[in-house]
Amino acid sequence: MPTTSKRQSAPRQGAPLDLPLRLDRTAGNQALQVYGGLRGAILDGRLAAGLRLPSTRVLAQQFGVKRNAVVIAYEHLQSDGLADARTGSGTFVATLPAPVRKTKPLPAAPRSIKLPATRPFALGKTYADPQLLRRLAAATRRRIMRTDDAAFGYGDPRGDATLRNEIARYLAASRGFVCDPDCVVIVGGIQHGLRLCIEALLQPGDAVWMEDPGYPVAGRTLTRAGLKVVPVPVDAEGLDVRAGEKRRPAAKAAYVTPSHQFPTGVTMTMARRIALVEWARAAKAWLLEDDYDSEFRYGGPPLTALAGIGGGDRVIYLGTFSKLLGAGLRLAYMVLPPAALEQVIAVREGHDRFPPSFMAGAIADLMADGFLADHIRRMRRRYRAGRDAAVAALERAAGKSLTIVSPQQGLHLLALLPDGLPADAAAAIRAQAGVETWLLSETRLKATGADGFILGFGGHDTAELIAAATALGHAAKRYVDARR
Repeated sequence: MPTTSKRQSAPRQGAPLDLPLRLDRTAGNQALQVYGGLRGAILDGRLAAGLRLPSTRVLAQQFGVKRNAVVIAYEHLQSDGLADARTGSGTFVATLPAPVRKTKPLPAAPRSIKLPATRPFALGKTYADPQLLRRLAAATRRRIMRTDDAAFGYGDPRGDATLRNEIARYLAASRGFVCDPDCVVIVGGIQHGLRLCIEALLQPGDAVWMEDPGYPVAGRTLTRAGLKVVPVPVDAEGLDVRAGEKRRPAAKAAYVTPSHQFPTGVTMTMARRIALVEWARAAKAWLLEDDYDSEFRYGGPPLTALAGIGGGDRVIYLGTFSKLLGAGLRLAYMVLPPAALEQVIAVREGHDRFPPSFMAGAIADLMADGFLADHIRRMRRRYRAGRDAAVAALERAAGKSLTIVSPQQGLHLLALLPDGLPADAAAAIRAQAGVETWLLSETRLKATGADGFILGFGGHDTAELIAAATALGHAAKRYVDARR
């Protein structure tokens, strides 16, 4: 029976690196030049403890010196206690008790950068479904193992053709409009797609209608691009098209969330949709339709998208997998009118050129075999249960201090305070309850009215939702009762 070696190899320290050092050619012979360069880098902390140094042959080639000069330099470093030689493994930078740094330390990260909230009521969270993770891992592995040379080259700026075809089929069945897969563009998120469209189709100073109240992140994207944001009020029928025409009839675009208006949850009526498309066609304006969570509708099928009611030549449809699968995938898509496609692609080629292909292909496989449709149904049941539990807990704890608007679609609900409270009432209640939530007032541009809370229920544990809802309800009741 053949035997195998029992010798244990040294712990892997990482492959040796090319060292970005410059030798002082006036520092004596070659051995002293190499020694001086390495010694300075070690003492400055540029070469970290435990780093494996290149072999004497490799370093000699890099510096253009004799190999024996590097051997002598390494011996000097070892005698100084700055390097350790390990038989069979190489030469490594030694651990120093108190290294002296001559370079200035890097500045600390700005404290103003905040990580997204994740506690109950935080928006945008999805459930990390174990079944989804297993299937996605398997599909991704299959894609990587079956890949060819083309997958490692520069790809189509529109993205993976298989995924674009699946998205077109999905939209025809679920959103009521037929689109050409060639007009589908894969992007890294709705804001990414929005920014590409702004740069390609609009000019700084152009006016853009924005729902009021509306999605603050999109508002900031528009403003930072130098566009003039025109607040247009939202009522029970959605964006008020007539009000927009009075305020800025010659606007060049409108950003809208017609299927599930953020944050009010209103669905734009068909009359308003037709009026909006007619205005866009007459004004030669673009409609930026953000359809961020239409899959999660708890009462009847989703309404037809704007692009499906005769507005396909003016509507840019923006969809995402963030709510379906998880924001960490950074996977979204646009459906562009043919007249806008080449301009947007030209801009895309100057940014990230094309999206990654492996994950896109894996998602396409999950759509093709029906798994994604099953996942949506399972998550819809889960999120609906979370919504109902949060609503019940809020109503028990708050009594009449909050008016709960339970949505028939989406992953957030509203809890409205009574009129007549101080302007800082909602902020004070939020702080007292210690919950993660946006305030309704934080989404307004000019509109006024009662304040309240925008509460995300998707992706959160039901017990944690109940606890957070109870805390918020009690805090609201105490605050309101104290002022009656």
